[in-house]
Amino acid sequence: MSPIQAAKIGDYLKALDALKDDNRLRGLRPRAGIDFASNDYLALASAPRLKNAISAALETGTTIGAGGSRLLRGNCEEHEGLEAEAAQFFRAETALFFGAGYVANFAVLTTLPQRGDLLVLDSLVHASIHEGARAGRAEIRISAHNDPQSVENAIRDWRAKGGAGRVWIVVESLYSMDGDFAPLAELIVIADRHDAFLMVDEAHATGVFGEHGRGLAASYEGRENLVIVHTCGKALGAAGALVTTTRVLRDFMVNRCRPFIFATAPSPLMAVAVREALLILQDEPKRQQRLASLVTFTHREIIARGGLTRADSQIVPYIVGDNARAMRLAFALQARGFDIRGIRPPTVPAGTARLRISLTLNVGEDDVRAMLDALMEEVRGEVS
Repeated sequence: MSPIQAAKIGDYLKALDALKDDNRLRGLRPRAGIDFASNDYLALASAPRLKNAISAALETGTTIGAGGSRLLRGNCEEHEGLEAEAAQFFRAETALFFGAGYVANFAVLTTLPQRGDLLVLDSLVHASIHEGARAGRAEIRISAHNDPQSVENAIRDWRAKGGAGRVWIVVESLYSMDGDFAPLAELIVIADRHDAFLMVDEAHATGVFGEHGRGLAASYEGRENLVIVHTCGKALGAAGALVTTTRVLRDFMVNRCRPFIFATAPSPLMAVAVREALLILQDEPKRQQRLASLVTFTHREIIARGGLTRADSQIVPYIVGDNARAMRLAFALQARGFDIRGIRPPTVPAGTARLRISLTLNVGEDDVRAMLDALMEEVRGEVS
């Protein structure tokens, strides 16, 4: 490398070397092995009905690309049809379709909370929520994970110091790296008491929990102080995200939300796929039931072995702590045919590197049993 080249990229190389020294250097690898890593919880990503729906749409003239933003020529009947269907399915007043869950979270938080408002974020919410909050205009407070009293204290402290705007409480209904659930009932009470909004990211609950997979916040949909993000790229097997809320807030986003106004609209074909996925949730409830049974089975198998984290949801974390050890275990399991990934900071807090085991309908009970046996053998082999 020439001195000129080194001067241009030296800082980047140093940063990559530092990540490598801390066992946090990432790289892209093709998928391989039995799926214990994806978020394709209901195995819809390869479902024939989704493929057939897209094929039929292409045959009848649906375009691959939207060709522009929704406010120009990119607003297609497929987008509007999906939004109408989604509002009815989730029992919300309206829905707005975005190209990705990350974009939807970022869009909401840079548009709806105003200068002088307060955002109270659970400490473990998605990176997209933290990024949207930082890019927005509201003040930010971080509450202890799943601790309603911490949320209450943050609001009261802000008010005591002169905060006079609107409060926004932001949580995930099911946390993506710990597999635990938000205390939504208590948070709704707090939101009502403080005339606050509650924003719920249902990314890992949509399709999996609630009647017909409507999510953990389904019983609260339709409230004037509620904004919900339903990711379409996980259990729904497609891509994008639906924001369900009131018509006033939807109209405000259409008029003021820069990630919506200035982005090319999502592919109309993806809107077709998501709409079909919502129909599958209604027509094939056995998918949701089978996944629940697999979670229960896994929980029993974990108890029988001891030494592993409980599986209260389809997300099963095995906390390792050390970055290098987490990656050694992940690579060992991958070598044995199980696609399990190591998760390291900053995705999770420092000192909590882990294996994130994801349960989907792409596997069966025999696969789960074999995977847990392999994991225990690798863990015992480390200390023998």
